[in-house]
Amino acid sequence: QVQLAESGGGLVQSGGSLTLSCAVSGTMPRINVMGWYRQAPGKQRELVGRIATGGTTNYGDSVKGRFTISRDNAKNTLYLQMNSLNSEDTAVYYCHTLLFGINYWGQGTQVTVSS
Repeated sequence: QVQLAESGGGLVQSGGSLTLSCAVSGTMPRINVMGWYRQAPGKQRELVGRIATGGTTNYGDSVKGRFTISRDNAKNTLYLQMNSLNSEDTAVYYCHTLLFGINYWGQGTQVTVSS
């Protein structure tokens, strides 16, 4: 079993930056792909980006060039560096992984961007 816990959300002004963290605990075999998703009010959850063990990343179109995902396997922590934030980035951000066919989600952390 895997537990995911996000932190680092908050209120930030438009154009600002914020870094989210996701601590992974519990049974921890080497997890291949981890990702960040977000859900804005009234919208479906969408992919922000993913990162594989070797560091390969892919991002949603709306965040390319602004957001960066990284991972520290020794610390069992996933990060999301967010730059040039705008109001459309306001959402609850979730950490995710898929392990042995089971989806694991964190509780989410709220990011609010004020204009």
